[in-house]
Amino acid sequence: MRDGATDGAARVGIGLAAVGRPAYINAGRARDFNGERDVHALRHRTWLVLDAAYEAGIRYVDVARSYGGAEEFLAAWLSDRGTRRPPEAEDVEIGSKWGYRYVGDWRMDAAVHEVKDHSLAAFTEQVTQSKGLLGQRLSVYHVHSATLDTGVMHDRLVHRALAGLRADGVRVGISTSGPRQCDTIRRALEIVVDGELLFTSVQSTWNLLEPSAGDALAEAADAGCRVIVKEAVANGRLTASDPHPHRELQTLADRVGVPLDRLATAAALAQPWAWRVLSGAANPEQVLSNVAASGLRLDAGTLDEALSYADKPEDYWTARSHRAWA
Repeated sequence: MRDGATDGAARVGIGLAAVGRPAYINAGRARDFNGERDVHALRHRTWLVLDAAYEAGIRYVDVARSYGGAEEFLAAWLSDRGTRRPPEAEDVEIGSKWGYRYVGDWRMDAAVHEVKDHSLAAFTEQVTQSKGLLGQRLSVYHVHSATLDTGVMHDRLVHRALAGLRADGVRVGISTSGPRQCDTIRRALEIVVDGELLFTSVQSTWNLLEPSAGDALAEAADAGCRVIVKEAVANGRLTASDPHPHRELQTLADRVGVPLDRLATAAALAQPWAWRVLSGAANPEQVLSNVAASGLRLDAGTLDEALSYADKPEDYWTARSHRAWA
């Protein structure tokens, strides 16, 4: 069974990882942000991105406890939008994540920007914080970057707590990272609490440089999970923001006649198992370019050629781990 296939711009979601905190690993941030990275500036930028996304037809927003002020900015935008245009934004679905804590203190030069903690105590603390900000608007809650080595995929106390959240009407899921995404996804499909599959949302990295999770994501969709694609433009490597864009893929995008980010996003949208593909846009122009990908249909030959340039998963994730927070 596949959950809720939709067409067009509605299949694009907006993620606030890039705009909720001053430093991140995306390419081109100095150009995109023009040095304006204090709390007020990022709140204003987030609202501009959310307004552009909503007007373009996006109705799914992705945040996380570790995305700096992302949950706070989103909650304030929802309240303000309701004041400006009362009927609007009531149809926005919100997914958030727990398991990382932002510790960068709004400093660009912080030695550590986020800390991972998949303990029961961390879940209990962070779900209270997320609910306090988002209330009944919180509809999906993911374990942030779940991996087999943190223990969260085998922690029955955490699973029981997550099942309690599920009983309150919140969909429970995982997000994944790293070269073993497939193993984590398949482990998630084995976890049953009270006779029901616990994790029914899977948010994973899939892009033209790292498509290795595709088979496992198709299995998750067939099991009834919503599948959300993150990092479709590879943290800016597949955009004009990267000063050294992928040569072969840029050539292919030029041949198709579209910007590289649009080609990359269209490739993710072409996957039949994808429920939503997240835009990580840092400004309204990037939102619109990503959304425009929903109107681009890639033929099988173009898609196969694009995928032929993929990195080995280990190489991709090693390179990603060395990207500077800027």
